[in-house]
Amino acid sequence: MNSTRVFDANVTGGEALGDLPEWDLSDLYPATNAPELKRDLEWLEQECADFAKTYEGKLADLDAAGLLKAVQRYEQIDVIAGRIMSFAGLRYYQITTDSDRAKFMADCQDQITNFTTPLVFYGLEFNRLDDDHLTELLAENTDLARYKPVFDRMRAMKPYQLSDELEKFLHDQSTVGAAAWNRLFDETMAGLEFDVNGEVLNLEATLNQLTEQDRTKRETATHALAAVFNDNLKLFSRVHNTLAKEKEIEDRWRKMPTPQTGRHLANHVEPEVVEALRNAVVAAYPRLSHRYYALKAKWLGLDRMQVWDRNAPLPMESDRIVDWNEARDTVMTAYGEFDPKMADIAKPFFTDGWIDAGVKPGKAPGAFAHPTVTPVHPYVMLNYLGKPRDVMTLAHELGHGVHQVLAAEQGELLSSTPLTLAETASVFGEMLTFRKMLDGATDQAERKVLLANKVEDMINTVVRQIAFYDFECKLHAARAEGELTPDDINALWMSVQAESLGPVFDFADGYETFWAYIPHFVHSPFYVYAYAFGDGLVNALYAVYQEGDPDFRAKYFDMLRAGGSKHHKELLAPFGLDASDPKFWDKGLSMIEGFIDELEAMEA
Repeated sequence: MNSTRVFDANVTGGEALGDLPEWDLSDLYPATNAPELKRDLEWLEQECADFAKTYEGKLADLDAAGLLKAVQRYEQIDVIAGRIMSFAGLRYYQITTDSDRAKFMADCQDQITNFTTPLVFYGLEFNRLDDDHLTELLAENTDLARYKPVFDRMRAMKPYQLSDELEKFLHDQSTVGAAAWNRLFDETMAGLEFDVNGEVLNLEATLNQLTEQDRTKRETATHALAAVFNDNLKLFSRVHNTLAKEKEIEDRWRKMPTPQTGRHLANHVEPEVVEALRNAVVAAYPRLSHRYYALKAKWLGLDRMQVWDRNAPLPMESDRIVDWNEARDTVMTAYGEFDPKMADIAKPFFTDGWIDAGVKPGKAPGAFAHPTVTPVHPYVMLNYLGKPRDVMTLAHELGHGVHQVLAAEQGELLSSTPLTLAETASVFGEMLTFRKMLDGATDQAERKVLLANKVEDMINTVVRQIAFYDFECKLHAARAEGELTPDDINALWMSVQAESLGPVFDFADGYETFWAYIPHFVHSPFYVYAYAFGDGLVNALYAVYQEGDPDFRAKYFDMLRAGGSKHHKELLAPFGLDASDPKFWDKGLSMIEGFIDELEAMEA
């Protein structure tokens, strides 16, 4: 059979999607050969060398003003290096199969790694400063004291840091370690082709078929995915084995107590808080996913569900395409009705080339909001195909963008939000958009579809991500005992699927390989619990908003502006919330339960 190659969203959607925006990266640099880029690379090389010459071996002798100057110089190095890598990285994600773009990014990474090697001393030496001495310096200088949250995060790593020589070695070899395996994974994924009924689709377009109304299309796409994943399974197993082993070696040298410790430290969250979240969600599986999918099976007229039915639209659901203008207006109206200020912050994303929306050959799959650096602005990437879920993805990523714009006021070192809090504005933006659409529902059937879609999104965000987290925990524990075969990894994947999805599901042959395409396992081990953390946190926050706190908006914007300058306890206290209280998570999960209750009541 002759295959037709279909990649572009404007082809798959016809003209129904409208004019999809593309990035204008000139706010970072005009071009790869721009004099501004050359200037910044030369400055970076010189400044890193000068910084090391000025401060290496001397941090302990600095007074408060001297240490502040060192911190500010380090921050500016961060800005310039981040600007260069943001430009190189975003160009690469637009067409990951373009070897020139891949080379440009790799060359930039190599140069910056070489330039910044002399800076490795800084964090190590800083962590050797006497606690009392640092406390005195912070008390003397309020500008320096502003950076205390950064220092706290750095010093949290103090028990786990290695010798200066070993830290420099790890820094130098980073580009041929995890970063190289990440690139291999990204380029392989972007280049995969799936034959779906004679059409050759990329990953994003094939996954999109799993939300088609036609069950045969969903099944065909699932088999196409499974076949290609299986063909590449040895490579994906090698990537996971190598990365997990590399992590185990580094963790062992650092004397990290668990594989998850590094992630918890980076997220500035206590292990017991994550454990309380994980346990609350797993205990709620029967009340959430098991109950919902049993309801969905009834709606679909099925005794048993297959994996290709998990994200199926409901029979009464319209399959109309939501064009780009409607998606934009829906989200912007929801944001504006919450607070006009939020819509004002979001507006330039649509007008100034801050969004890249279309599905294109070689473009990275999925969606993200990249903050770049604080003097510039974030960029949002989507693969927009006009489904209602794509509208929610726009609302989600735009929420990240708004958060990143507001947090930029903190400056480069303090703007970055731990992953556990980074999902706050994105999930809140989704909730605002969902509520707006729910209020506009014209009849019971439309309301039912909206509620069901929201429940599914929440299950995907909470239940599925905690199942992913359990899979990763099992994977890293098993890899510590020895090399894992593809069958070993498949078995670990399946061990969490039935538990999380429930007894109504059967699992077709081939589904055991679906761990292979999840990028978080490769790029950011144990990242995934942050989604569940964010969803639970936002559900609790939204309950406070619904209760009518008159100062909610001001408190909410203050929270986003704080970026990474405050701990989650401090950020949530004004709302009367505390994530370290195990009951906190039940409050968030009860919102999902309430939606399922409403759906069940519609059946009565």
